[in-house]
Amino acid sequence: MDKVFKALADQTRRYLLDRLHEHNGQTLGELCRRLEMTRQSATQHLAVLEAANLVSTVRRGREKLHYLNPVPLNEIQERWIDKFERPRLRALSLVKRQAEEAMADKPAFVYVIYIESTPEKVWHALTDADLTAEYWGHSNVSDWQVGSPWEHQRTDGSGTADVVGTVVESSPPTRLVTTWAAPDADATAEPSRVTFDIQPHGDIVRLTVTHENLADEAERTAAAGGWAAVLSNLKSLIETGSPLPQQPWLIPR
Repeated sequence: MDKVFKALADQTRRYLLDRLHEHNGQTLGELCRRLEMTRQSATQHLAVLEAANLVSTVRRGREKLHYLNPVPLNEIQERWIDKFERPRLRALSLVKRQAEEAMADKPAFVYVIYIESTPEKVWHALTDADLTAEYWGHSNVSDWQVGSPWEHQRTDGSGTADVVGTVVESSPPTRLVTTWAAPDADATAEPSRVTFDIQPHGDIVRLTVTHENLADEAERTAAAGGWAAVLSNLKSLIETGSPLPQQPWLIPR
């Protein structure tokens, strides 16, 4: 948390986050042009933001794309804002939106969170129906084999699924890729795609969630707040045994 506050204390770094909020997935060159800043200075500021987990990066060919990562901001909200009873929706404005994609081959969202756990435990928390019900408010149900269906089922006992899809890739405990769609979605429409990458990071785990092919601005707006809350709840459940107070977060399909 100290690294987050230190990173946010600098005006230039806040401006970098603002630019990524407006236009996510920018290269170093694009950020430098918008900021009229040398590559060396921008690289130094981005390194501080990455160390604070406020910016995540994805390689696309020879380019390195930079993404605003709202999860630490959501954790600040939970720890420092909610307990002082500030309106929740006002707090979520810190993390609710990401910019529209400027290129079709860029992921819509890239979220990163660090969890004091093992890859095996994180994998189990993502794929176990009972555990997902605790921190997500929905149960993820599947045998998690490649080609198998999966469902994001309500926990009211009805067995109703709000999201359905197919397991595209399953490599426990490091990588899971699934498609996401509404149960009544047009069969000809391309579903969105969610990738969970689980990697050891010293004695802890780095979980990266990439959500691609969201259809419109409404879905992108909902995803920005939804994923941040779900991942914060997941982290709390694994590290403390109890999820944060939450509602059934439904990530857009």
